Amino acid sequence: MASERILLVQLADIGDLVLTTPAIAALREARPQAQIELLASDFALPLAPPDLVDRKIPFYRGGTSASRDFFSRRNLQLLPQLRTQRYEAVVFFHHFTFRAGVFKFWLLAKASGARQIIGLRNHNIGFLTDSVDDGGFGAQHQAQYWLDLVALLGASNCARPAEITREAMPSDDLTASGKPTVVMHAGSGGYSKARRWSAAGFAEVAKGLREHCGAEIVLVGRPEDDSRSVENLLDQKPINLVGKTTLPQLAEVIARADLFIGADSGVMHIAAASGTPVLSVFGPSNPDAWKPWAIGGRATVLRSGVECSPCSYVEHAIGAREGCEARTCMKLVRPNQALEAAQRLLRSPTGGDARLQQPRSSQSADRPFSRLKILGVPVDAITYDDWMNQIGNWIMADIGARHVCTVNPEFIIVARRDPIFFNILNRAAICVPDGVGLLWASRRLGAPLPGRVTGSDGVPLIARHAAEKGWKIFFLGAGEGIAERAADILKAQHPQLIVSGTYGGRPAEREEDEIVKLINASGADILLVAFGAPQQDKWIARNLPRLEVSMAMGVGGSFDFIAGVVPRAPQWMRERGLEWLYRLLRQPWRLRRMLRLPRFVIAVLRQKQAC
Repeated sequence: MASERILLVQLADIGDLVLTTPAIAALREARPQAQIELLASDFALPLAPPDLVDRKIPFYRGGTSASRDFFSRRNLQLLPQLRTQRYEAVVFFHHFTFRAGVFKFWLLAKASGARQIIGLRNHNIGFLTDSVDDGGFGAQHQAQYWLDLVALLGASNCARPAEITREAMPSDDLTASGKPTVVMHAGSGGYSKARRWSAAGFAEVAKGLREHCGAEIVLVGRPEDDSRSVENLLDQKPINLVGKTTLPQLAEVIARADLFIGADSGVMHIAAASGTPVLSVFGPSNPDAWKPWAIGGRATVLRSGVECSPCSYVEHAIGAREGCEARTCMKLVRPNQALEAAQRLLRSPTGGDARLQQPRSSQSADRPFSRLKILGVPVDAITYDDWMNQIGNWIMADIGARHVCTVNPEFIIVARRDPIFFNILNRAAICVPDGVGLLWASRRLGAPLPGRVTGSDGVPLIARHAAEKGWKIFFLGAGEGIAERAADILKAQHPQLIVSGTYGGRPAEREEDEIVKLINASGADILLVAFGAPQQDKWIARNLPRLEVSMAMGVGGSFDFIAGVVPRAPQWMRERGLEWLYRLLRQPWRLRRMLRLPRFVIAVLRQKQAC
């Protein structure tokens, strides 16, 4: 009787294949007599140990999209070839995120002829016969997801190390000097350059390790990485193996090192699999999904803790694969932090999964009111009194900056197409219901909000309470001179108000450091930012860890209203929820933005229930 044939499918890149090997090893252990075949990227396949699989089937990767590559002539020829193999089972080590991807995997499932089709289920994937619930990226590590999948075939899903092929280089470029060897990878793979840490950062760490530890620095990766820039910044040239190794040879080089330093990449996952201590820098990508799988080894993850990170691979969405232009999440990981972490890993016999400066405003322990989700965006059931009391509690506790967002229907529609803004709203400490449409939506969803809480009314109220309680406010943004005028008017109304500072400024990345220093030097308790949405909330989110205020809030056009530059609607129109109509009549150019309102209504009508 012929042994059963099992097809394993992992079409992504190097790191994905490395993280699949624990599951492949568990399956081999459980089914030693099975014919196990692996369909994987032709570039990554050499890393798969030959004793784990009986046959390696190359999937030819020519670009960054496996779905587009699938429909190349060479890859389409796989379908009739698979049909002849008569597989008993197929396991897809993938999240079914895109429709094109689902179609691709459906074709493979059909071509295999297998009676058992195994994969993750995050919506109705009709061709799966057996599945594990997909909790989204980061609900658990990718390697654990794949272990759970092979458990459906009787394998153990207990965490185990990754296994990769290693191969010695023909010539030994690593000197036996007795010095600690540190391998550095100044790249991030071809999928997303946003994951790269700066060449200057790598160079500073290399200099520090040489000075304090006498380390030998080895650069690895591809020519298109930033290794040349790192090398040019070093006085003493490192050992340069960039572009000189195969993947198995690279694994051997790293395995012989005392430490690996790099960003989120396939090379980082090779390092973790090799057993070498790993120091990895994460920014846009999700460490809960992709951190080093260092079972039995040592790994430290460095993060800046900005509120908008991670912005890619969050929940069930790919998100902002290239991050944002500012890349503050990577820039705020300082070389001195990396150097200290690297020295600890070199010295310590034990290691941990440390994360620096975790976002604090996303914590809900200090949120005493309920939260409703409308189209996936949180809205808090809060009153003005609740809000003012919460600000006071934050200032008294001195527990770091908290981000408050004012949410209206327009913001929700924007956030559905802007993953960075969507993530920020979901991580903010408070999202106040600034929009009559939210009151309607909450009633429709069976969880009525107590009332509208607007930023335009909130700013004067905050100023009044600040004057009474001694809170200090910094006014940032708006047009030239408007922040100053708004501050002067509020101070005239409340003579005890302490205005710690005003500054026009812009949300441009090049101005961030200067503005943050100015705010922190002012001693402000509250920061009001008028850069317009969503830029103002993105600016706050990426600078939140280093802002020494208790509350930061985007206020949109509130300074314009206070300064009299733009008149507000009459009180009777505000009370009837017609302020949007007044602004449209005065600013007809807002018509295009207002078209988001009917889209909001239609989307809410389609939402069956609140999350």
